[in-house]
Amino acid sequence: MNDTTVLGLFAVLLLAIFLLLRWRDRPEQPKRSGQKAASKRSRPAPRRKPPAKSRPQAVIDGSNVMHWNDNIPRFAPISQVLRLLESRGYQAGVMFDANAGYKLAGRYMNDFEFGRHLGIGKDRVMVVPKGTQADPFLLRYASHAGAIVISNDRFRDWLAEFPDFAQPGRLVRGDWRNGAVWLDMP
Repeated sequence: MNDTTVLGLFAVLLLAIFLLLRWRDRPEQPKRSGQKAASKRSRPAPRRKPPAKSRPQAVIDGSNVMHWNDNIPRFAPISQVLRLLESRGYQAGVMFDANAGYKLAGRYMNDFEFGRHLGIGKDRVMVVPKGTQADPFLLRYASHAGAIVISNDRFRDWLAEFPDFAQPGRLVRGDWRNGAVWLDMP
């Protein structure tokens, strides 16, 4: 297999994980107690609620956002971006280059460790394999999911392959201002 095929398969796997997470977070139907089971023929057709509007998705470029506070790698900017996005109704995940743990903690960190530090589950964090760039993974997933990307990287080297990120609103820039994260979005 060539590198493009491996990256494509990995992006599809990541997309499947995020879709499973969204499916898992759906509210359960309440169970009725004290009723006898009726046959399928005598049961009236269930009332169907209109589908709930799913939350928009966001992918945080963790290797970029961790430098927003004085260009020093820190967890605080990533944590604040997560909280800000969640307060605005987004379902957010974070993607890191393999070397991000070395920059933040002086050692390699996996999905679980990043999730623990950020106060989110490992299923919302992805550390790309060593020796590969996070950019194509991040853009491929965000493109398939229709997600916005939080990063100050403009991904110019990838726009030919992912032209939808040249559209306004798909790439959201941010900064650290007065001790807090600021995002360039309404």
